[in-house]
Amino acid sequence: MSFFKKLKEKITQQTDTVTDKFKSGLEKTRDSFVGKMNQLVARYRTVDEDFFEELEELLISSDVGVATVMELIDEIKDEVKLKNIKNTEDIQPVISEKLAGLLEKDGDDTSLNMQEGMTVILFVGVNGVGKTTTIGKMAHMLKEEGKKVLLAAGDTFRAGAIEQLEVWGERVGVDVIKQQAGSDPAAVMFDAVQAAKSREVDVLLCDTAGRLQNKVNLMKELEKVKKVIEREIPGAPHEVLLVLDATTGQNAMTQAKTFGEATDVSGIVLTKLDGTAKGGIVLAIRNELDIPVKFVGLGEQMDDLQPFDAEQFVYGLFKDILEAAEEEEETEKET
Repeated sequence: MSFFKKLKEKITQQTDTVTDKFKSGLEKTRDSFVGKMNQLVARYRTVDEDFFEELEELLISSDVGVATVMELIDEIKDEVKLKNIKNTEDIQPVISEKLAGLLEKDGDDTSLNMQEGMTVILFVGVNGVGKTTTIGKMAHMLKEEGKKVLLAAGDTFRAGAIEQLEVWGERVGVDVIKQQAGSDPAAVMFDAVQAAKSREVDVLLCDTAGRLQNKVNLMKELEKVKKVIEREIPGAPHEVLLVLDATTGQNAMTQAKTFGEATDVSGIVLTKLDGTAKGGIVLAIRNELDIPVKFVGLGEQMDDLQPFDAEQFVYGLFKDILEAAEEEEETEKET
């Protein structure tokens, strides 16, 4: 069975709603990437070194990442030799298949590490990436699953951060544990853990500061917060989710490396994927960092935070190419 048919079969086993969200959320990236790919294929009839050089530039400009692109180009070249591909039109399925392979890393667990009792999830990331909004949307998602959720307003330094989380709490119907602006975040976490225990909540979602005077201060503050949580609940936090803004491209990679060194990041939430034409950053993150992408933001609606799905991502990105290849396969069968 061809790669396209296998992918289509996996997609059809899932809900149309999820497929539609990935398709619409990746529209800007798809139009940009696939549009440029089609132009490249139209300019070159045969697969040669010049074609590969332009393909390399195209992938790098889509934020796929230089290291990932080098690896990818080598793999595509090997496949081209193996299959003796001469025509550029025949290389598009190979490219999409190799990109899909990068996304489906063996051993990656993209599910949340939910506990039998209370699960504590700590959110980290710089200001402006959509951290508080992500917490609100995840609270909505978990509540829809029937879980009792509590929020902790640990970002006590950013003006309006506590109020923003409160607005989300009201919107979702979830309580927020807070103190005054400028309070010690670790003290807020202590209060939140005690409240979560007494109320017997299923999930405690913790907001944290995204910017102190410098990076060292920020990382020290996060370590302090983590220690308080762990002292009160051994083994917690059960997830440390790093929130990154997809529109910042390679900047997001730098942030991921910085936070990854200072805190035990267990997963990435990539927000605003619908707002960028450079969704290739997902490929760079998956290939160059040893941290799985667990959720992606595909829009502004309450339910637009979606668990990351490699097949849905590939289908959303290469929908037009996959459908064209499928039609071609059917035509070849008929003849």
